[in-house]
Amino acid sequence: MAMELSQNLAWTFVSECPIPNDINSMLTAGETAVAAYKTIRDSAIFTNKRLIVRDAQGLTGKKVEIYSLPYSSINMWSSENAGTLDLNAEIELWTRAGHIKVNLKKGIDIRKFDNLIANAVLG
Repeated sequence: MAMELSQNLAWTFVSECPIPNDINSMLTAGETAVAAYKTIRDSAIFTNKRLIVRDAQGLTGKKVEIYSLPYSSINMWSSENAGTLDLNAEIELWTRAGHIKVNLKKGIDIRKFDNLIANAVLG
């Protein structure tokens, strides 16, 4: 039975950032962190196997929801750079679980980000 996302997921990545030190406890054998991005309330980490998005919740941010997207579940993606009037570039991922939209704030290199996904999915 295929899982369907009840709604489309949307994440906003604010800027590239150092890879968080505490991510190592979440990695599997042979998995390494490749790049990280600051989100509105937490971070997103690209590894050599998946994308991990941590989402702090609540007033204190102590409750954290973690999304794990294996690259093998990505069927297709698109990238759109920011235009003159656009504030965000966009990446859209079509996965076995549903559709995911990632907004990239000004200053994030859309082509570097697109290349991360290409290397992960096709590599």
